[in-house]
Amino acid sequence: MIKTLMAALTLLLACAGAQAATPAMTPERAPRSSHDLASLQNGARLFINYCLTCHSAQAVRYNTLQELGLSEQQIRDNLLFTGESTSDPMRIAMTPEEARKWFGITPPDLSVIARAKSTTGGASGSDYLYTYLRSFYRDSSTLTGWNNLLAPGTAMPHALWERQGPRELKRVFVRETPGPGGDNRWEKVTTLYDVQGYAMSTARPVTPEEGQAAMPEAVFKALDPARAAAYDRDIADLTAFMTWMAEPVRHFRIQLGIGVMIFLGLFLLVAWRLNAAYWKHVR
Repeated sequence: MIKTLMAALTLLLACAGAQAATPAMTPERAPRSSHDLASLQNGARLFINYCLTCHSAQAVRYNTLQELGLSEQQIRDNLLFTGESTSDPMRIAMTPEEARKWFGITPPDLSVIARAKSTTGGASGSDYLYTYLRSFYRDSSTLTGWNNLLAPGTAMPHALWERQGPRELKRVFVRETPGPGGDNRWEKVTTLYDVQGYAMSTARPVTPEEGQAAMPEAVFKALDPARAAAYDRDIADLTAFMTWMAEPVRHFRIQLGIGVMIFLGLFLLVAWRLNAAYWKHVR
């Protein structure tokens, strides 16, 4: 009995060590700039049609979208569907109690999510959102039927899956497990997720050198490449909008900062010449 427990504990620790050694997925760089008004307008449309069902953005009012080149009438006709005023913040009808009942957690407010997801490793919040929204895959073992490579075990389902189209996922990683003789052995595990989320795994032994040098891989295969490419463009627009929404005055702040620096540079030149004029008789 004791030997059995020790063997099980050894296996558990080995698996935990292999899992801990797996490096985290690195966010990709978001391609869109928040200067493109057409991109931002499409992102606003996607956000209100798909994200605002479960996620609020209470720090942003609808009439703030006028800064994207939309008129108040356009906002009222195309982006307001439940009788709100353009001066109202972006709220949702779902209560926190209902959210916890349906999803197990209250979906976060997305007003400043692009700033909140910035990391110290250099990846911006835009990069995180762009990668996260493109990393969903079908997984029949989860409650929602979806999983995410960047945030494994996420409670959020893939709300835009119809726009992206069906995809398959191939995941490859190497793990170290205890061998029958007490020595550890290395295995390369390949898991294929089909379009319905059913997984099929195969494992083959590799040498310790190959195991230590191997890196995890995750490759998506879109069954409708044109549809997947259009989805990537939409996600770039959506990410750009959420980045703008997190700080709508960012461009004005940058322009103001440049103006202040130019003024200070000119003032420095004037002060330098005045100083020279005041002290020219002093030797």
